[in-house]
Amino acid sequence: MSTNLLSTSIAIGFGGVVQEYLWNWENQQLRVVYETLGKGSPLLLLPAFSSVSTRLEMGELAKLLAPHFQVVAIDWPGFGQSSRPSLNYRPEIYQHFLEDFVKAVFNTPITVVAAGHATSYVLQLAVKSAAFSKIVLLAPTWRGPLPTMGASQQIAGIVRELVRSPILGQALYKLNTAPSLLSFMYRRHVFTDAAKITPSFIEKKWQTTQQPGARFASAAFVTGNLDAIHAQSDFLELVQSLTVPLMVVIGESSPPKSREEMNALVALPGVRSVVIPGSLGLHEEYPAVVLEAIQDFLFSSEN
Repeated sequence: MSTNLLSTSIAIGFGGVVQEYLWNWENQQLRVVYETLGKGSPLLLLPAFSSVSTRLEMGELAKLLAPHFQVVAIDWPGFGQSSRPSLNYRPEIYQHFLEDFVKAVFNTPITVVAAGHATSYVLQLAVKSAAFSKIVLLAPTWRGPLPTMGASQQIAGIVRELVRSPILGQALYKLNTAPSLLSFMYRRHVFTDAAKITPSFIEKKWQTTQQPGARFASAAFVTGNLDAIHAQSDFLELVQSLTVPLMVVIGESSPPKSREEMNALVALPGVRSVVIPGSLGLHEEYPAVVLEAIQDFLFSSEN
């Protein structure tokens, strides 16, 4: 496993140094792209899983944090500019990847700021090892969209295999990532200010979904195959097992089912929390508000 600089002509980022981490999974080498900005104590930014997942959704927050930290933001395997092979994307891949990446890139426990579905992977690694010194969770979730909507594992599995199929799958994926549907998704549960959902914004998101192999990891997320845990009790048990400080940021307009899960999390003793404007995409929509909400937690030597 190694890291290499990427040519700026092919690497589109938020102004940092773009590198690739070459990671082996089941005898296959995956190219994982990450970006580093700023100097100081290391801070890892993990974007949410979604059909449009990319480190760029963390870009503005990264720039705000860079004067105080050495910020590292990743594109998860199967998303963004990272390799998107037709793997059976499942929790084991991301559990092993996150552990290996943190070990390879950092030599001390780090602060991690994780959005959405990255939550479970961070919590599991934090319980397993001393990888993190502080954890911030932004609009944390643990259950994929179809299971949240009530779909059974059997139905979700059928949908996943349909999307993975060569011809029908490509057609289904194209329909479900059309700009009009992406705009609807953002208006429904990602952003709260419709004025920010501009045609150029949606165009960039759409371009992300159209990369070769993009449908495989996306289908896994949507159908719940990236759910690292499957019950609220397991989610809360992870948090109760933590030995490092934890802060949770909740969007006041979060979808009802997701908000219920977040409320159960922040009701646990010792969990700091704050409610700010926004929904599931609050880190991208309101980065300055997020920084203001978490800066005391981040900069304090005692939590």
